[in-house]
Formats: sequence, structure tokens, C-alpha cells
Amino acid sequence: MMELNTLQIDILRSLTFPEPFDTLVEEIKATEPVIGAELKELIVWGLVQVMREDERGRYVSSIYYDSDNMRAFRYQTSSKGLQFQAG
Repeated sequence: MMELNTLQIDILRSLTFPEPFDTLVEEIKATEPVIGAELKELIVWGLVQVMREDERGRYVSSIYYDSDNMRAFRYQTSSKGLQFQAG
């Protein structure tokens, strides 16, 4: 079973709703590059979903994102991430 570090758990808990990268930087006590690296890992593991704004202003899941421009998207804990947190 995969184990999360404290920072990864903090990130998951901060992403109940679609949040911009800057919110994570403000709320999490780590440097921006470290938060970005941990967030990317959570995305790869399927614990966080990348969200983009659609034409109606709603946030929908996106398969693609620009890992060099993390601010262009929002992020939300996935159902797998919620289950992982609980278990």
C-alpha cells in the first residue's frame, strides 16, 4: 500500500474544492517548488485531478495540464484521494 508523507496529506486536505496553485502556496508550509513536485506526484498517482474552466465558467476534469505552468489550472482531490485519506 502506498504511504503519503505529511505534505502530501496536507495538500489533499486543502483540495476539497477546485483550488488554484496559489492557494496551496499560501496554505501549505513548504516552498513553491516542493509543493509543485508533491502535487505532480499526487496527480500521477490519481489522488488529485486537474481541473480546467469550461465555456460556462464551471470547473471540469482535464486529462491534460501544463506541468511548467501549474497556475493555469485548478486542482481537486479525486475520489481515489478521498478514499485514500479516509483509509
